[in-house]
Amino acid sequence: MKNKSILIFGAGKIGRSFIGQLFGLSGYEVVFSDVDLDIVQALNRRKSYPVVIKGETEETLIIPNVRAISGLDKAMVVQEVSEASILAVSVGKNALEKVIPLIAGGLKLRYQISPDRPLDIIIAENMRSASEFIHEKLSACLPEEYPIEKLVGLVETSIGKMVPIMQQSDLEKDPLLVFAEPYNSLILDKNGFKGNIPEVKGLSPKENIKAWVDRKAFIHNMGHATVAYFGSFKHLQATFIYEVLEDSEVHDFAKSVMLQAAQVLNAVYPNDYSLEDLKAHVEDLLFRFQNKALRDTIFRVGQDVPRKLGADDRFIGIIRMAISQGMECDKFLEAISYAFFFQATDENGSKSKPDECFDETLTNGIPYTLEHLCGFDPVKDKKLIEEMMAYYQKLKS
Repeated sequence: MKNKSILIFGAGKIGRSFIGQLFGLSGYEVVFSDVDLDIVQALNRRKSYPVVIKGETEETLIIPNVRAISGLDKAMVVQEVSEASILAVSVGKNALEKVIPLIAGGLKLRYQISPDRPLDIIIAENMRSASEFIHEKLSACLPEEYPIEKLVGLVETSIGKMVPIMQQSDLEKDPLLVFAEPYNSLILDKNGFKGNIPEVKGLSPKENIKAWVDRKAFIHNMGHATVAYFGSFKHLQATFIYEVLEDSEVHDFAKSVMLQAAQVLNAVYPNDYSLEDLKAHVEDLLFRFQNKALRDTIFRVGQDVPRKLGADDRFIGIIRMAISQGMECDKFLEAISYAFFFQATDENGSKSKPDECFDETLTNGIPYTLEHLCGFDPVKDKKLIEEMMAYYQKLKS
């Protein structure tokens, strides 16, 4: 077994700029598993990579003691899982289903070698109920007698760090380069660990992780998307998030939506944060959203509208929560209405494939889209659909 080594599935933006950075600068060997063989070879050749912190001043951090393995080499992945002192996954839900059987293989080998040594898995994914999802999939891949409750810690996180899309010109200079904002606090589930919580600067363990995951989804993610959708609607030619936030109408509307969410969250989680805490969080987020050095694009923040309007995602999730508390949700509905007009493109002038599909769905009408994409019930949610249609028609006219 290795001491102070972390195996990170996914050498992407969050894997490198956040998880890898925190653990690498705290003395851990950082091992990435990725299917991009060019990235794998580059990491193995250089044994390090740069993270450029984009804030009031620019700083370049070199993350040391790094290597990588091919995610396609199943035997190697299983071996690394069996030896690592901790794991992290940052690959997205679809890829997660492919990774879990490999993790299970490593857990079985680890159990043979050291049957009493637990393995904690930091789940750095932008999804709710992530631990339940992984637990179910892992259990299906492990022998019935494997003591998963004792040996596997599923540690949910709230990933609040913003990492912009890299321009092709920057990647051509250095494919390992990654930009990120200065924010560096990794909120994670204190109760998810089976072993000791790592002594890593930047880890922020919380007792009730669900409250913090929901804060991220329903204030940060929802507010950020609101800026993208309303900002793009008002300023069709704008490229960057900070540009549209210079418009006080965009800034103030996004703030009002985020504050409505803060009131709902405070009602649901009164023991985890106060309304004043959440108001301060909204102000801090709006300040961070305006980071000009980060050059975060409207396209990145708003793209994949079908997912962002999904039945359990940032907008519909907080609407359901508000309704359950008997609270107002008008701001959320108004924010969604701007998403129906979202036309932002990448640096090559292309829309994302999910957004092209969304445009196709919209040809069936708003009620159809709300029902089939957002999970609205045509009978139970009739009033919501009518309110949504009123906002849409007002914008269309």
